[in-house]
Amino acid sequence: MRSWLFVPGNRPDRMVKARGLSADVLILDLEDSVAAPEKAAARACVLEALCAPRGPNRLWVRVNPLHSSDFDADLDTALKGGADGIVLPKAESGESVRALGAACAARGRTCPPVLAIATETARAIFGLGSYAGLSPDLAGLTWGAEDLSAVLGSARSRGGDGALTGPYALARNLTLFGAVAAEVQPIDTVWTDIRDLAGLEQECLAAVRDGFTGKMAIHPAQVPIINRCFRPSDEEIAVARRIVEAFAADPAAGVVAIDGEMIDMPHLKRSRLILQRAGEQA
Repeated sequence: MRSWLFVPGNRPDRMVKARGLSADVLILDLEDSVAAPEKAAARACVLEALCAPRGPNRLWVRVNPLHSSDFDADLDTALKGGADGIVLPKAESGESVRALGAACAARGRTCPPVLAIATETARAIFGLGSYAGLSPDLAGLTWGAEDLSAVLGSARSRGGDGALTGPYALARNLTLFGAVAAEVQPIDTVWTDIRDLAGLEQECLAAVRDGFTGKMAIHPAQVPIINRCFRPSDEEIAVARRIVEAFAADPAAGVVAIDGEMIDMPHLKRSRLILQRAGEQA
């Protein structure tokens, strides 16, 4: 799942339009994009969208935080509508995911896959190593700068050159490590300047370079760029196939030679990941 597009839960018109986009996941949002007086109406809109005939997009629901007054009603909406997954904001550790699972179990339901937004409080940073063992309930970890900035009292999360400042680079990097340690997808955060598509592309390529497997989006124009950047190039796929095939031809080998270069197990593991990202069996 490469592209995760937020759609306000109180905007049924946008939900309809989003179904025609190539986003892998539509996140029907009941949290930040919906003002408090509109929460109940948004839940009705989201339930209607979930119950409508499904298209190629997966429909996930971002509920309000676990201990908020809206959480129970949000979760009921997601489960009743058969959401493909739940985005859990302000997760502080693996215990947050377990608590979500317990809330589903108390309703006699199996918890859908969860994408935890795992950096939105100061406490959450110290819990990024606690998500191991939660797959398959946990599908991925992602991070966000906006809520964390409010908590820290930061003036901004990026410097004049556009690069993340220290606290936010740390949050991003620890999310990547935490997701890989938990064997789930690491998903990069949103690019907030919807006019700067060149900047988005640069950030996507940097995320791919570092090991992220997808990125969240806040505008439809961002989706094609995310999809393109997070799909391996034809050259990468071809090389990965050769490596996988070489090891398959000699299962006992720990090292194989391809074009005069010695290829070992880390190369094989990376090649399999590339083929998985390309939608191929590895």
